Amino acid sequence: MSSSQTHILLFDGVCNLCNRVVQFVIKRDTKATIKFASLQSDAGQVLLKKVGLPTDNFTSIVLIINNNHYLKSTAGLRVLKKLGGVWKLLYVFIFLPKPLRDFIYDLIAKNRYQMFGKRDVCMLPTDDLKQRFLS
Repeated sequence: MSSSQTHILLFDGVCNLCNRVVQFVIKRDTKATIKFASLQSDAGQVLLKKVGLPTDNFTSIVLIINNNHYLKSTAGLRVLKKLGGVWKLLYVFIFLPKPLRDFIYDLIAKNRYQMFGKRDVCMLPTDDLKQRFLS
């Protein structure tokens, strides 16, 4: 995978679980190679349109790598692979059938607000993290 590739992770900005995932990735992406935008943000909406996805469905994370996009479990596994280290070992789950992986993903996504809560507004990055977020 070329280091010149742009990786953008779109996430549900009002979902507590999604915000924890973003914090997890930031902490482990020591080279700051992954950028972020909430699905609800102007930047997120533009990117969703650019890759031909609906702009009103916030049930999946979306990983955009250059002109390709990945959803649900595939996006999550590709992010773990990009983090490297021990996390890339979890990429082995890509060999499970996608319907099975996405069934588990959808089960969590469907219940994420009840299980982890919901924010009133999207997360605001700290000053030192602002360059990682698209606006």
